[in-house]
Amino acid sequence: MSQWDGKSKGTVLGYKIFVFCIKKLGIKAAYTVLVFVAFYYFIFLKESNKQIFYYFHERLNYSYFKAKLMVFKSYFTFGQTIIDKTAISAGLRKKFTYEFDGIDILKELQAQKKGGVLISAHIGNFEIAEHFFGDINFDCQINLVTTDREHSAIKQYLDSVTQKSSIKFILIKDDLSHIYEINSALANNELVCFTGDRYFEGTKVMRETLLGKEASFPSGPFLIASRLNVPVVFVYVMKEANLHYHLYTRQSNAKHRDEKALLKSYTESLESMLKKYPLQWFNYFDFWK
Repeated sequence: MSQWDGKSKGTVLGYKIFVFCIKKLGIKAAYTVLVFVAFYYFIFLKESNKQIFYYFHERLNYSYFKAKLMVFKSYFTFGQTIIDKTAISAGLRKKFTYEFDGIDILKELQAQKKGGVLISAHIGNFEIAEHFFGDINFDCQINLVTTDREHSAIKQYLDSVTQKSSIKFILIKDDLSHIYEINSALANNELVCFTGDRYFEGTKVMRETLLGKEASFPSGPFLIASRLNVPVVFVYVMKEANLHYHLYTRQSNAKHRDEKALLKSYTESLESMLKKYPLQWFNYFDFWK
C-alpha cells in the first residue's frame, strides 16, 4: 500500500519566511534560502531520502554518488516549484516565461463541447497552469478532483497572501457524490483534472509498469475517465531554467471502456516526462513497493 498520507511537509512559519523573501528580496533570493531548507531535508528526512534515492539509483540507474547528489537537488527543485507557485499567485506572474506544447489538443477538446478529462501527476507544477492559460485565450473552467487532507493552517495563510484560484475543487467523498459533480462539470463543457499517481490505503488500485518495475496506481481516475466517453489528455507543467515553464499536453488514444489501456498510455507518457525531467518526480514514499 502507498505510505503517502495526503499531507505536505512544511509549517506556516516556513511559508511566511519564503513569502517575505519573495516579496521583499525577490524570487532568486528565496531560492538562496531554499538551499538551507533542502540541506536540512537531505540530512534529516531519512525515510523520504531512502525512497527518492531508490528512484534515482534503481529506477533511473544513476551511480551511487550521482543518486545521492540528485536527492539533494530533488528537494531543492521541489522547493523552487513551491516558491514559484506562491510568487505567481501573489501577483508576480510577469516574472515568468512559458511555452506550450500541444495547446492545439486542448483547444480542439474545448471545441467539441463535451468537456474533457485531464490526467496529470505529482511532477512539475501543474497548479500554476491556470495563470498561463489566460494568455492564449483558453477560457475553460478546470475542476480538480482531490482530497481534503492538507494542513488547513497553511492553506488559510496562503489564501490570505495570494490571489484566489479560479480552479474549482471536487472533493472525493465516501458516499461517491463526487461522481455527480464530475458529470455535472462535464455536462457544462468544463475540464475535470485527476492526478493518476497516488492512492490511499484501502482504495482500489491497478498495476502497471513504470521505469521498468510494476507499481500501483489509483483505479478511480482511469475507471472514471475510460467510461465517460469524453476526450482524455495527459497534462504536465514542467519547470525549466530562468523562471521558465513548459506546458505539455498529450493525447490518449485508449479506446472507450478500456481502463487498462488508458493506464498503460498514461504510464508511457509519464515515463517520457521523467526521463526528460528526472528531478521533478515529487513522490517521496515507497512508490514501487
